[in-house]
Amino acid sequence: MSAAARKFTSVLIANRGEVAVRVIRACRELGIRAIAVYSDADEGALHVRLADEAHRLGGAPARESYLNIERIIAVARASGAEAVHPGYGLLSENADFARAVIDAGLIFVGPAPDVIAQMGDKVAAREAARRSGVPLLPGSSGTVANVSAATESAARIGFPLVVKACFGGGGRGMRIVRSADELASALEEAARESNAAFGRADVYLERYVSNGRHVEVQVLGDQHGNVVHLGDRDCSVQRRHQKMIEEAPAPALPAALRSAIATAAVRLAQDVGYHSAGTVEFLVDVAAGEFYFLEMNTRLQVEHGVTEMVTGVDIVAAQLRVAGGASLGFSQEQVRIVGHAMQARIAAEDPWQGFQPQPGTIESLRVPLGPWLRADFGVESGDSISGFYDSMFGKLQAQGPDRDSARLRLRTALDELNVVGLPTTAPYLRAVLAQPDFIAVRHDTGSVERSWQPELIGQAPPVSELSASSHAGAAATSSERRVHLTTSQGTIEVAVFGTRREQRQVRAASGHSRVTEQKKPESEPVAPIGGAVVAVCVQAGEVVAKGAVLVILEAMKMELPVIAPRAGTVEAVLVAKGDVTARGSLLVKLAAASEGEK
Repeated sequence: MSAAARKFTSVLIANRGEVAVRVIRACRELGIRAIAVYSDADEGALHVRLADEAHRLGGAPARESYLNIERIIAVARASGAEAVHPGYGLLSENADFARAVIDAGLIFVGPAPDVIAQMGDKVAAREAARRSGVPLLPGSSGTVANVSAATESAARIGFPLVVKACFGGGGRGMRIVRSADELASALEEAARESNAAFGRADVYLERYVSNGRHVEVQVLGDQHGNVVHLGDRDCSVQRRHQKMIEEAPAPALPAALRSAIATAAVRLAQDVGYHSAGTVEFLVDVAAGEFYFLEMNTRLQVEHGVTEMVTGVDIVAAQLRVAGGASLGFSQEQVRIVGHAMQARIAAEDPWQGFQPQPGTIESLRVPLGPWLRADFGVESGDSISGFYDSMFGKLQAQGPDRDSARLRLRTALDELNVVGLPTTAPYLRAVLAQPDFIAVRHDTGSVERSWQPELIGQAPPVSELSASSHAGAAATSSERRVHLTTSQGTIEVAVFGTRREQRQVRAASGHSRVTEQKKPESEPVAPIGGAVVAVCVQAGEVVAKGAVLVILEAMKMELPVIAPRAGTVEAVLVAKGDVTARGSLLVKLAAASEGEK
């Protein structure tokens, strides 16, 4: 497809947080007016403050704001925007949104809607990969409508297998099934989560490879038929199928295998008529020299920064130029990979509490500065992390002449990162970077759940409403001191972690020393976090055992089951599917069990 270049001077960014900030900065460098949108929860957010202008979309829930296509198009027209950049997540891979943008006479900064639709449907994407000669894992021939169809497909595929959502990404709607008796519940859970996240409950089956590595290829295409790749990335450090650490290039890949993966990615992109930035993801068995197509993400990736660091290519700027009809301006032969880069995703989660989301206010944020570092954050000190959206609020990236240099620089950056006000994944990620299997590239997509559980590789920070830097317990060898302070409320015990030098820094800054408290089990079934009710599993009058699932909440891209703290009879269910709950609110009234029910 060929298109005449069309220079535009204004872009509406249909997203929020860190990615909106990233696009705003690219627009600023290109002299393009950046127009932000926001929900009621994001009024005054960093992306709103940085934009040339900002417009309200609606209420805090994404369906009332960032997923409201009609409202976004109306705002784009009213603001005078000439183009719309979808960022990643939210509507970025929604073909209906892309069509609505184009139908409104605006430029969509992304691939053609038909390509988004084709590659966004993972079953259709598998078929496209098959036609392009890209290796596939054994899977169901299409969607599985019920347990009977799934059982039939599973008999052919074999166990273990994975139930996958046909639409969306980010690990949502995925369940690993290791035996036939787990299949029915996995289908139900995956379909429910997919429907809640993407509005579609369709799922399919695919063989699960437990020791594979997740390797992806960044591609760029223009509207003149040119497609290049910008090298590969390894994203094998994952929990719940969501990436935590990414690096470029993928380490310890034989040259022939690396070349074959890149060739397959470019061929697939060319065959589907792809333009803009996209990523083709593969599962790789390095020992066997084999790779298999997983999916294609038709958007900017969270981890695009590490590719930018080793290639010098501004991927967002390239997206904006290509959207206007310009050619890429460089060939595959001109792409050079220099050195190594590594990224850690910083999320408001507590690794030592099952990576449970922890929304709240960032009282203080100090981001490390220095050579070979990059920090992409969507917040500043005083900003809040809302429970309505993704828990990730920033990314730290480091570059070096080789992998170990990049790794050590990223560990140093995580040392210097300071977040006060809520727990983050930073201390855990710093511990992962020190694991011998990570250093030696012996890890795979199952390493976090299998070998790198937080309680095994790091010391949990004290339980508190505050969190400081990774000094507070990333490594099991950190020293610890206990001191007692007298206040108007009495004597309190304070835990201080780190070396003596670090302890002086801790005492010097407010909020770094944290009051420890014992986390008591909930005596009533209350919401552990504010979120949406996606399922009510009991009804009034029902007798439940201790540990039974009562309600399932969804918050910050995660399902959280609320279990019965004791056996008893359900007196009343106080919420319904679709309700939004506040943290600590009572969900179910539970009467004590009688002697016969215990």
